[in-house]
Amino acid sequence: MSAYLDHVLDGLHHRYPHQKEFIQAVDEVFASTSILFEDGGLYASYNIAERLIEPDRIISFKVPWMDDHGHIQVNRGFRVEFNNAIGPYKGGLRFHPSVNEGVLKFLGFEQIFKNALTTLPIGGAKGGSDFDPKGKSDAEVFRFCQAFMSELFKYIGPYQDVPAGDMGVGAREIGYLYGTYKKLTSRSEMGVLTGKPLDMGGSLVRTEATGYGLVYFTDTVLKHFGITTHGLRTVVSGAGNVAIYAAKKAKELGYHVIAMSDSKGYIVDEDLDLELVKTIKEKERGSLKDYIQRAGHGSYKEGSVYDDPTLDVKVVLPCAKENEIDAKRALNLVKQDVLVVGEGANMPSNNEAIEIYKQNHIIYLPGKAANAGGVATSVLEMNQNATFRHDAFDVVDHQLQNIMHAIYDQCQMMIDQYHLDPYDYQSAANLAGMKKVCDAMIAQGQY
Repeated sequence: MSAYLDHVLDGLHHRYPHQKEFIQAVDEVFASTSILFEDGGLYASYNIAERLIEPDRIISFKVPWMDDHGHIQVNRGFRVEFNNAIGPYKGGLRFHPSVNEGVLKFLGFEQIFKNALTTLPIGGAKGGSDFDPKGKSDAEVFRFCQAFMSELFKYIGPYQDVPAGDMGVGAREIGYLYGTYKKLTSRSEMGVLTGKPLDMGGSLVRTEATGYGLVYFTDTVLKHFGITTHGLRTVVSGAGNVAIYAAKKAKELGYHVIAMSDSKGYIVDEDLDLELVKTIKEKERGSLKDYIQRAGHGSYKEGSVYDDPTLDVKVVLPCAKENEIDAKRALNLVKQDVLVVGEGANMPSNNEAIEIYKQNHIIYLPGKAANAGGVATSVLEMNQNATFRHDAFDVVDHQLQNIMHAIYDQCQMMIDQYHLDPYDYQSAANLAGMKKVCDAMIAQGQY
């Protein structure tokens, strides 16, 4: 690594030692793009690296709201607007107790390069609150969303910053947020939020997009290597929106999905009933622990599905949360002769796990490339809103497939141009996204 980049990263570690996820994300990106930051080179001379790791702005605010018992509760709200060199800020809102400034900086930093890879004109941002919608009534969620948007509305707009849904923020929450935005601004700007319900400007395929896009990308890469995908045993960790639709598309394309998980445990079932999983997790907001009794087959175990080295799977699609797979769990995947890890979540593999993938020639598809279908389809929703149209499901799905193939093409171009290991989609994705953002910053003379 160059002396310039070492200096930048040393400063980052010194300033933010407590923001571990953010430091992990920055270390991972710059380790695989260091060739672009050689001492005396163009990007180093413009001090691009140091400018990239600091957000354009961080907005922090209190969110007081009233619960059903008439008590005032207070949460923290954030929006991290990281970089808009390519286009307006774009990134999800996360409502979860784990949300803090460091987590959102990690997510926003990753979002810069993910968005760049989509080939669409959007910058990177992230936001949210430590509010937990689980166990709350619809009325409580509504009052919280009103309070949250009462501050956030000052900083967003269709050509400024366009939030979307993320963990804990689905169509219900986006609907409440959009209704509050309209009331506060007296404007019907549909493109200010994406992930909206269909009858208020939402897009078909948006619900399925991240999971579908993950499988389209993974399938394209496997076929590039000449691997027959029909019947490949597959595990999908998570049982939320991304995981469910990744499993659905994988089954449609002939993969054999045998396991899924939630925060408490996992099911293994050679005849997995995905509709039952969807009913339990989406409609009932229940636990996969209930699956076995209702399905009448399969098994359930507590803990992580990646702690089980006996599953004998070839395709791994982690769609749950960051740092779900560490070195020990990665070694379990090696024992199973896993062919590919395609990330549906953001940074579900830590840096030690990624090194184990590379050392053992497991194809690693990082989230910034593999799960970019969600944000890409959000931009398609913005396009529809701007022209007051509503595209059919197959039209949007075809556009999504084209975008995921374009991401694959960019990665292959970087592998060829920089003579990378043919399995190294991590470096390829980082290089492609980084070059586009850095060149835009230089072209605009941004300081």
